[in-house]
Amino acid sequence: MALSIQEARSLIRDVRQTLMEKRNVVATGIGYKHVDGRKTDTLCLVCSVEHKQNLQSLSLNERIPAEIDGLPTDVFATGPLSIFQNHKARHRPAMGGISLGHYAITAGTLGCTVMKDGEKYILSNNHVMANSNDASIGDDILQPGPTDGGSRQNDVLARLSDFVPIRYDNEPDPGGNGGGDSGCAIANASAHILNALSAMAGRKSRLKAVYEPRAADNLVDAAIAKPLNQDDLLTDILEIGSISGVAEGLLGMDVKKSGRTTAYTEGQILQIDVTSQVSYGAGKTATFVDQLMAGNMSAGGDSGSAILNTNNEIVGLLFAGSANSTIINRIQNVFELLNIGLPG
Repeated sequence: MALSIQEARSLIRDVRQTLMEKRNVVATGIGYKHVDGRKTDTLCLVCSVEHKQNLQSLSLNERIPAEIDGLPTDVFATGPLSIFQNHKARHRPAMGGISLGHYAITAGTLGCTVMKDGEKYILSNNHVMANSNDASIGDDILQPGPTDGGSRQNDVLARLSDFVPIRYDNEPDPGGNGGGDSGCAIANASAHILNALSAMAGRKSRLKAVYEPRAADNLVDAAIAKPLNQDDLLTDILEIGSISGVAEGLLGMDVKKSGRTTAYTEGQILQIDVTSQVSYGAGKTATFVDQLMAGNMSAGGDSGSAILNTNNEIVGLLFAGSANSTIINRIQNVFELLNIGLPG
């Protein structure tokens, strides 16, 4: 016999603490059960989780019972629950997931903190911090970005340090346009991926290069900037927390990001080994190879967001998309070309 809502409310008071102690559970409540994505009229006890997991990966003690004292259960994935924080506001210290940009653009996203030569740097896109090749090393990087109120008088967080030049289709090689050593690195990047990155990801095997780009092909849209004050940069990402390591983006992998426009979102890698033509406006198009593609988890202004898996390992750098797709640079290529790594 189905329980009344009064009985269900009494039951949840008795069992909610036990359920909340289970790994991944972030909320419990009374609702209607969903089957195949459709709401039914069956009353149930809903356990909200950060993300759904295969039963095989959970111990018997960690699993949510199908029924508790005659009341059916349901599992609903909400992602992490937190107060809504303003990704477009000024943050000091700054962290991943917030608005920033070169002084001459609108705004993009601060991806995450990386290390180079023992110092912290900001990682984001070329088109966010190097104005799509048009910037010069040493240019001001604002947080928040200009369209969110950032000014060169009050909000300079960092200065552009290096970027991988974007090779536009049917245009000369831009390798000499202020991109440091990165132009030469592009030509050789797909011939070797640093074995050290594999070790960072916790694997004994080593990554293998797959692509040999044509002269006009790109692997990444990436840049780094050095903060004026090392203490003004945190290693966390807003609404996600700290990065636990590096991993390879795999087909079917569940991923997440924190970005300036759409804040915290989740998605899944739907395609790997992607070759894509990306419009940069003003009639400029660039071809990218060895990319990852996820579904609709971003919008304009999220460019530069770090893409992480469910273990908080970084797998990519978001740089482009459409109304239903998100294009992501493999993080191994980003780290190799800019000679950077994660904080120790």
